[in-house]
Amino acid sequence: MSDYDVIVIGAGPGGYVAAIRAAQLGLKAAVVEREHLGGICLNWGCIPTKALLKSADMLDSVRHAAEFGVTVGAPVANLPAMVQRSREVSAKLNAGVGFLMGKNKIDVIWGEAKVTAPGRVTVQAPAKPAVQPQHPAPKKTLGAGTYSAKHIILATGARPRVLPGLEPDSDRIWTYFEALKPKTLPKSLIVVGSGAIGTEFASFFARLGTQVTVIEAMDRVLPAEDAEIAALARKRLEKTGISFLEGAMVESARKTASEVTARIKLKDGSTVEKTAEVLLSAAGVVGNAEGLGLEALGVTLDRGCVKVDGRGQSSVPGIWAIGDVAGPPMLAHKASHDALTTLAAIAGEEVHPLLPSSIPRCTYCDPQIASIGLTEAQAEATGRKLRIGRFPFAANGKAIAMGEAEGLVKVIFDEATGELLGAHMVGPEVTEILAALSIGMSVEATDEALAQAVLAHPTLSESLHEAVLSALGRAIHIA
Repeated sequence: MSDYDVIVIGAGPGGYVAAIRAAQLGLKAAVVEREHLGGICLNWGCIPTKALLKSADMLDSVRHAAEFGVTVGAPVANLPAMVQRSREVSAKLNAGVGFLMGKNKIDVIWGEAKVTAPGRVTVQAPAKPAVQPQHPAPKKTLGAGTYSAKHIILATGARPRVLPGLEPDSDRIWTYFEALKPKTLPKSLIVVGSGAIGTEFASFFARLGTQVTVIEAMDRVLPAEDAEIAALARKRLEKTGISFLEGAMVESARKTASEVTARIKLKDGSTVEKTAEVLLSAAGVVGNAEGLGLEALGVTLDRGCVKVDGRGQSSVPGIWAIGDVAGPPMLAHKASHDALTTLAAIAGEEVHPLLPSSIPRCTYCDPQIASIGLTEAQAEATGRKLRIGRFPFAANGKAIAMGEAEGLVKVIFDEATGELLGAHMVGPEVTEILAALSIGMSVEATDEALAQAVLAHPTLSESLHEAVLSALGRAIHIA
């Protein structure tokens, strides 16, 4: 008889959600975690970065207070206090996950796991002490040993991609770990990569006064975003003092005690050198599939991730994978959705695989960027005839009242069917208002159905409605 119905390896946003859902389905569940509940997202990614970015937002608000009739003194960025607040936010949520483990009677096994056979997990003591929530504690905490389960779910997440010649040293070359806990504010910073991680940190440090240069290997910054939206975002980011090098590759880095010099190959083949106090390598992440014993069991891997079907099932029955370790898009909300899909499959429920294009993407820089579905170029490549609508925040009453009237909402429809193919936004709180179109896409709402929706006034979300009307040739508040 197995110790558990389900053992989940990894307690991030995929793992702990899988364990909770298993418990809700009446299954006996345990989570193996080597470091901290909540995973990278809660402790070293999504949550603490948003806390830091909120501090930068507050700094900007005070700087512009006079524009709103409020007189205050000159604001000062207290970096240690900002970092401390971000760590406290993470600690609070970490304790919350511990509470949920106990509430749902889920055992927590602290250590590093290896799948030694289908249905069998061996756990060794972690390489460094685990960060266990002090209060409230999970139902039961266990340690090293061998455990069995009918189903094993791999939810081991991902780690920063290390580029050759840019190996992090926690001093002059950082990953996001060091960027979240800087000892002092660097006067200058080179950011390698203009994806969500790189752009968010560039936005944060630039607003605190750091001279920031972003180096992007692709032909344009924010390469995963719609080209029109990326261009608008770049223009705004440049106003905060960020400079960009596109189509450029960092070939090597030379360090001294006080600075780092990057040798950069430009798109024309020439090379230049750029010196800064710190270089932040933000060239994406790679799945944590190593050391789990998967190759010996015959689990098929694809580019460093576990290859799964639409339910999360690997090539070996009883071994499942969710979240980053199951491949892109490597996003926390995708991991959580994977968890629910996989538990439905384990429970014998009907599962409808989610298309990667229907997973929302958000970048919390200033201005915010949010998107879902196909870009204009991707939609055109399908051969369909398109309806595209645009609405600028400069024509939105709420945005003007907020003093944040720069930005755009763009929607893309299939002209023949009215299907929403994509939505792309840059501007105030677009990471929040995207949810309306995410829901619309999930229920297969057409352009005409979205046009019939009534949105409250004055709200930023009215821009969504106006963009839909624009696609239909019926926009009211733009000429």
